[in-house]
Amino acid sequence: MTASPIDDPAEARTVEGVLYDAANFQYDDLIGDDRFDPPEAHPLSIRAEVAGGSLFAAFALGVLTTVVVLALRDRLDG
Repeated sequence: MTASPIDDPAEARTVEGVLYDAANFQYDDLIGDDRFDPPEAHPLSIRAEVAGGSLFAAFALGVLTTVVVLALRDRLDG
């Protein structure tokens, strides 16, 4: 990759320099650790036991929250 004629490495980056680098960026110029190939997506699978347990836990947490809120409301009113 060629150096931007606008940016001086000793100074802070300028908007013009960043835009110049973005316009002239070539992915093929990257080598070694600089190059990143994104991983392939795989389908997500969840066992039925895990899904059922999650649903049961969410329901139980909702019931517990409702009981606590009603108990606190009755206690504050009385």
